[in-house]
Amino acid sequence: MSKASLLLVDDDRHVLESMAGWLREQGYTVAEAPSYRQAIARLDAHPPALLLADVRLPDGDGFDLLAYARRRHPNIPVILITGYGTIETGVEAIRAGAFDLLTKPLIDQELEISIERALAQRHVIEENEQLKVQLDLRYGLDGIVGHDRRMQRIFDIVDSVADTRATILITGESGTGKSMVARAIHRRSSRRDRPFVEVPCGALPESLLESELFGHVAGAFTGATSDKIGKFQQADGGTIFLDEIATASPGMQVKMLRVLQEFAFEPVGSTRTCHVDTRVVLATNENLAQAVAAGRFRQDLYYRVNVINIELPPLRERVADIPLLAEHFLREVCEEARRDVTGFSDEAMEVLQHYVWPGNVRELQNAVERAVLLGKGPILTVSDFPEHVLSGAAIPASSIAHRTLKEALAGPERQIILGVLRANNWNRNLTADTLGINRTTLYKKMKRLGLDDPVDTSTSGAGR
Repeated sequence: MSKASLLLVDDDRHVLESMAGWLREQGYTVAEAPSYRQAIARLDAHPPALLLADVRLPDGDGFDLLAYARRRHPNIPVILITGYGTIETGVEAIRAGAFDLLTKPLIDQELEISIERALAQRHVIEENEQLKVQLDLRYGLDGIVGHDRRMQRIFDIVDSVADTRATILITGESGTGKSMVARAIHRRSSRRDRPFVEVPCGALPESLLESELFGHVAGAFTGATSDKIGKFQQADGGTIFLDEIATASPGMQVKMLRVLQEFAFEPVGSTRTCHVDTRVVLATNENLAQAVAAGRFRQDLYYRVNVINIELPPLRERVADIPLLAEHFLREVCEEARRDVTGFSDEAMEVLQHYVWPGNVRELQNAVERAVLLGKGPILTVSDFPEHVLSGAAIPASSIAHRTLKEALAGPERQIILGVLRANNWNRNLTADTLGINRTTLYKKMKRLGLDDPVDTSTSGAGR
């Protein structure tokens, strides 16, 4: 049984035949090529497991062949052979991507060891790539957490459409995770190793957006001093994600309709038509059907982008997912910030589940991150979260019934003390006098309620 297939390239017919014969005796399948041109023809027709090439060839050299192999067949290791080996040549070969550089006359054992090492490295790389593909398929949705039945349905849709070329429209309120779903679609497709390019359409004026999407040529407008490749070309072979698509002007909508239909466009200031193979995913937090009825969005473009619609539910409609999401964000922040926080108190989690989260998943992520960074203990408590989250969360009577009176009154007490502290610019003596308690009692209450380390709470609502 053959060990592996090799392509041997050398312009010396005697060396080529003798080396090929010896390698076949060692169990390898060997193809031969006496020139650069014949070598690339064989390389493309029947890619070998390993390429061995002499540096000097009649119509090029081994470095040219190395560059070609690295560009067209990056997984094939290349061993260069030279009769004029120097340290400089060796360094140049390794920098250019060669696995090894051997010097003539070749020593059989040295050649065989080099071949075995190169093939072993290729095997490890291939195993890693296969593992990466498996991990991408398994964990492509890892950042999108949810047990809610609607989220499970979305996961099923992503799996079904990821490897198609169909245009996908993701809708939902701001902060629901549209960008993460778009990335998951890309990662679970066969395009996963190609670029994923995100364009925030709403953040760019029309003139700049056109150049950003389609590129421009030098002199197309004031300041265009050189050619620029647009995002569609950057995403060629991969995925382009157009966020906030409803903000596109009528003129830009016409251009987008054409590129979505034909995958062709002209850079700004150019008459040259560019063609791309790009998967398009779009997103909006607006109701496009209403925008069409109001005349703000083209009906033909709406039908073109609404091939497959993935609608993300707001966080307030998937309350059961809040603990799962909060724990997920907690682990992420602790790992990044190297904080040792193990979880949430029951009361804190209940507050999170009863807040309406107008900013959706993004707001929850920010709240958890802030709590971890500003919190003092291993467990996040109610006092670690912003005041607007606390005041916006109506804690049910069932929860209060299972707490002592002291625990039930802690929230209102904290808000009263915090309000007086702010009114007195955090002067504790004045606050104690205003509340009619002595300073020692105030200090103890502040410590118990998480107000012992004041920070600027005018915007964060920390109240610590």
